[in-house]
Parts: sequence; structure tokens; C-alpha cells
Amino acid sequence: MVPRVLVVGGGFAGLWAAAGAARTLDQFGASGAAEVVLVNPDPFHVIRVRCYEADLAPVRVALDAVLGPIGVCRVEGRATGIDRRRRMVPVQLTDGGAITDLSYDRLVLAAGSALARPSIPGLAEHAFDVDTYGGGERLARHLAALGAGSAGPGRWTAVVIGAGLVGLEIACELPARLQAAQQAAGVDQTAEPVRVVLLDHSPICGTGMGSAAAPAIQAALAAAGVAARGGVTVRAVDAGGVRLETGEYIAAQTTLCATGMRASALAAAVGVPLDALGRVPVDTFLQVEGGTDAIYAAGDVACAKVDGAGHVTVMSCQHARPMGRIAGHNAACDLLGRAEARVAFAAPEYVTVLDLVHLAGSAASVAG
Repeated sequence: MVPRVLVVGGGFAGLWAAAGAARTLDQFGASGAAEVVLVNPDPFHVIRVRCYEADLAPVRVALDAVLGPIGVCRVEGRATGIDRRRRMVPVQLTDGGAITDLSYDRLVLAAGSALARPSIPGLAEHAFDVDTYGGGERLARHLAALGAGSAGPGRWTAVVIGAGLVGLEIACELPARLQAAQQAAGVDQTAEPVRVVLLDHSPICGTGMGSAAAPAIQAALAAAGVAARGGVTVRAVDAGGVRLETGEYIAAQTTLCATGMRASALAAAVGVPLDALGRVPVDTFLQVEGGTDAIYAAGDVACAKVDGAGHVTVMSCQHARPMGRIAGHNAACDLLGRAEARVAFAAPEYVTVLDLVHLAGSAASVAG
């Protein structure tokens, strides 16, 4: 069989890992002697950080449009485990649901992360999210249908649970999106005003980016008309609203969960101790630590040191992209017996751009 670099995941890390591996094989004149295969549940790369936006059309990119021209094969299915002894990954194929085993000589695990939902009664059943393209679509359909419903309590009220980056961005987007839904339905906005409430357990919403960014975040929330409430705990969620631990009930027909992320459950199949976020520890070359030299990991599913001071990667595309590119390159070098050509990962500088609100045609953003 042709030696294979198998990449699991088509997000930022997976896409770049496949491209990095293909480029390295080409550089060493081994494109025909080895192959790169990417496994993903659907045929799209999703720009996940934009799933909160009203226009989802630019959020999906066809994987074949990027991978096809560079010779990367794509398998549409969901990886269900990792057989390290046999160097196999069982994949449940999307078409028909059959299970097939894909062999690997070098594996790049880039399975990403998913929304971590707290065990709050009713949250899973009644709260929307923008963690995935499908989640963004469901929210859009819900908002469009609000105008056809009855003018009951909380029809034009939205509650966002969690004031991290995603929570801040969707909270600042929702006032305009709710108003647009009202206009489309011909609703009297003075009779049924829009209300967006942002809840977080931290004393002050939006402090996660540090004290320097906090004033701009607070100003943007206020300008967007978002009521930010820190130091609160949600007891339960139902179809009509949110119950707080104090007993207060906020009537809201739209509730969103933005409570952080946890690494893909596939990380546990690697068989090494995971960090608090469920991530696989990797060394400077993004090989799995304490595991096997045949497995690399990148993106949200991996934890790597970014500098000599002990800082580690965060779950973001800013780290996923370079991690993927380097993991793919290193896996291909390893496969070809060119370990000396591997590249050490480092990311001493980190910038986050937080899209807060669009007011009167101008964008307010924070870089931290």
C-alpha cells in the first residue's frame, strides 16, 4: 500500500495540516510515492468563528476546491476511534453509515472541539448555539419565524448565556438581527421593543480579554443596547425563558448557549493523559507526548507550548492554522525519513480580534 498521512478533521488545523503535508511531499518529490487523506463528516471547511453572523453564505468553503488541486484525497465520514496498535482509524461513512477502517502511517489528529454545555435543566433542549454552521442555520430560521408567532412575553427578548468571545459577539449582533426580523414581519418596534441580556458567572461580563480591553467591551455592549449582567447563575431554561438561581425569571423566546469549548472526545482514544480541556499534550514538533511517534495533533484538540515562558495554545484559529501547517509538514517529513527537516512550533505573539458591534455603518472592534 502507498504510505499515507491521514488527517482527521477539516477545520482550520485539519485543512492546513493536509495542505502542509501535501506541500512537503511535493517538495521532496514524493507526491506519487505517498498520499494525504483527509477525513471530515461533510464536504465543507467551516469558518466557525463567523457562524454568529446573519449572512452564512461565505462561512462554508468546499474542501475539494482547496484540496483537490493539491492532490489531497477526501473521505466523507466521522472518525469514531483510533487503533494505535494496528494504525487504523475506524470511520463511519456519511453515505450509508457503514464503518470502514482507514490505515495510516502517520496520523494528524485535528478533530477540533465542540460547545461544552453545562448540565443546566432544559439547556440542551431549548437553547440555540452558533458553535456550528448547522447551529447558525437553526438560529437564523428561529429568528425569521418569530414574527409569525404570538406577541407573548419575551418574543423579542434574547438571553445569551456566557460572556466569552462567542457570547460577546453574538450578543452584540442580536439587537440588529432581532430588529431586522421585526421589520420583515411588520412588527411595531415601539410596542414590542428588542431586548438582549448577556449573563455570565464572572462579576463583570467581558473581562476575559483583560483589563485593557474591558472598557471598549463595556462601551460596545452599552452602545448595542445589551444588558450585561455578571455574577449570576442560571438554574434552568425552558421554551419561554431563563430561570436564575435567585428565582428571577427572564421571559425570552430566544436563548443562546455560549459556555465555552471542550476538545473532541476523539482525543481520549489516543490513550495519553489529557489536560483540563480534554486536549492531547504535544511536544515542540506537535507529536503526541507519551504516545507514539506516529501520531501528531494540532488545533483545538492539542495543547502545545507557544514560548519559553510556559504559555500554551488556546482554542482559536490563530493557533490552529500554524499548528496544522507545521503538524502536516512534520508528519510528512517523518514519513519520508527526513526528521531533520521538521520544524519546531512556536507562537510567541498572539492577537485576538473581537467583532463587537456595527453602529451607524462603523465597526467597533477590540484587539487584545
